[in-house]
Amino acid sequence: MIAELGHFCLVLALFVAITQAVVPMVGAHRGDAAWMGLARPASAVLFTLITLAFLALMHAFVVSDFSVMNVFQNSHTDKPLLYKISGVWGNHEGSLLLWILILSGFGLAVGLVGGNLPPSLRARTLSIQALIITGFLLFILFTSNPFARIPDGSLPLNGRGLNPLLQDPGLAFHPPMLYAGYVGFSMAFSFAIAALIEGRVDAAWARWVRPWTLVAWIFLTFGIALGSWWAYYELGWGGWWFWDPVENASFIPWLSGTALLHSAIVVEKRDGLKAWTILLAIITFSLSLLGTFLVRSGVITSVHAFASDPTRGLFILGLLLVTVGGSFTLFAIRAPILKGGGLFAPISREGGLLINNLLMATASATVLLGTLYPLIADSLDLGKVTVGAPFFNSVFVPLMVPTMLLMAIGPLLAWKRADLKGALSRLWVALGVSIGVFAVTFLVTGGGMARLGAAFGMGLAAWLFTGTLVELGGRVRLFRAPFAESARRLINLPRSTWGMTLAHLGVAVVAVGAVGNIAWKQEIVQSMKPGESREIAGHTFTFDGAKEIQGPNYRAIQGTMRLSRNGEDVATLFPEKRTYDSPPMPTTEAAIHTNGVSDYYAVVGDPTEDGGYVTRFYYEPVVPFLWYGALMMGLGGLASLADRRHRVGAPRLRHPKAAAKATPAPAE
Repeated sequence: MIAELGHFCLVLALFVAITQAVVPMVGAHRGDAAWMGLARPASAVLFTLITLAFLALMHAFVVSDFSVMNVFQNSHTDKPLLYKISGVWGNHEGSLLLWILILSGFGLAVGLVGGNLPPSLRARTLSIQALIITGFLLFILFTSNPFARIPDGSLPLNGRGLNPLLQDPGLAFHPPMLYAGYVGFSMAFSFAIAALIEGRVDAAWARWVRPWTLVAWIFLTFGIALGSWWAYYELGWGGWWFWDPVENASFIPWLSGTALLHSAIVVEKRDGLKAWTILLAIITFSLSLLGTFLVRSGVITSVHAFASDPTRGLFILGLLLVTVGGSFTLFAIRAPILKGGGLFAPISREGGLLINNLLMATASATVLLGTLYPLIADSLDLGKVTVGAPFFNSVFVPLMVPTMLLMAIGPLLAWKRADLKGALSRLWVALGVSIGVFAVTFLVTGGGMARLGAAFGMGLAAWLFTGTLVELGGRVRLFRAPFAESARRLINLPRSTWGMTLAHLGVAVVAVGAVGNIAWKQEIVQSMKPGESREIAGHTFTFDGAKEIQGPNYRAIQGTMRLSRNGEDVATLFPEKRTYDSPPMPTTEAAIHTNGVSDYYAVVGDPTEDGGYVTRFYYEPVVPFLWYGALMMGLGGLASLADRRHRVGAPRLRHPKAAAKATPAPAE
């Protein structure tokens, strides 16, 4: 009965979404305040109905109601409670319902805290958001009903179970974060379309839209980092990024979303790059929809993908074409009104941000091309083509080099017209540190052409890290004013400034982790018997044997590995080779010891004919810096979001132009 109530809530939600999509939009066109005012209560009702449906599905999973097809296919009575709950979104139907729930949640948030928005803009924005929700509700009701009962009415005694790879705490929290990032960009899209309809894009509009874009960017940053961390410790291959199509599907909108954030700064501060900002808002959400199509259409194979039937893929493709086609058509019609009000010289803060956006957009397009090329080649009967890490590394890394160079220079440039020579003269410390790091890295690692790229990457990271600190020090006149005065200025800096600093420092730290790990990682694979040892990176792994253990819903071979250095034990590791009963599937559970700078990574495999076991050991240098850097970037976004000038609930202002004049725009 509860499942039917959940389905009924979705049907009601569809009618509410249609009403919210139509009535406030018509009201905004007619100037009818009552019709426009319907958007806010409708968003609350819509969110409530979808929440009730989501809770109904969660109840079915928790109580193991196997008469519901979705529960039968993706759950089991032996699963721990955490994975029964995460199983709600560990499948196509449930994850789609979570997607719709987050969509409605963003709409509700705008309705609740968007009181400072002009009524017509708020009404149109919430109508566009409701229109997106309508499309996904039609999709879930007609092709992916999560509440469908088993046809013959029989009640299975147990379910088939959840994919064992998804039975992990990292995958319990990774999808909601990733979806919040994907879906969050829908608000930027809705604001952009509403602005095009109204024919007004100005500094106040940028100030309203930027916090929602920042929220989406933060969630997507944390979601990508968490997914990378899960792949690193769960899949047992010792890597953290594979350029998998589904990994790329989340990374591509992150790149364009980063460009969108920077572009909105120029609109807010200088009333420029309006068309570019609107276009990026449309493209970023379109790329999120494209990622949804790739994951759910069955056209790609990935451990992250939901293999679905072609009907679902065609529905999403149609939704994507309508969204992209309609928004680009509207953009083409309304583009003439998007004339920027602030002229600027090529050498200026605006020019630096524009170049940054071009590099980010090019990187996004490059990764998109590499991801889609095998599909394009296959559809044109050009043969099976695989595009892997060598391609992406060869085209993506060169784009990141000028990006990181400019990230240190750009914040030092003045608005409108800047002195490049003067900005570079302030970076002599960064240049010296960069050259020093390059030389030391090159010499310490033995030199040679093979290490030249790693030394250059470390030097580039040092350039960005030091250059960012130089820019921060310049704001408080460090070493040019008394220490107490500098400290006071440092404390009183806007939170958006701290956000920019943390995010840029985070990029440098991620670069250290990526470059160092790729360059100096070590791996050994062998068959070992109890008592045997292997050396790696100055440490010794000793295999003390393996035993069979029984988990709550799996059987496992658990190895015991002692890690020692110079004869002294450092840690004891217990990697496992698990075999799940339902569904029957083997998984690898790595054991990792970290000292905060580098990881020592052990994997146990199948037994061999001579009584030993296949083992793999990895030395993962500076890999924790990847997670440190991602955390810094996300915290930087949160710091910027906390700036009072970015609060969406700021006091109401009479007119957008008055808002732009009354509130100074942030530096970054």
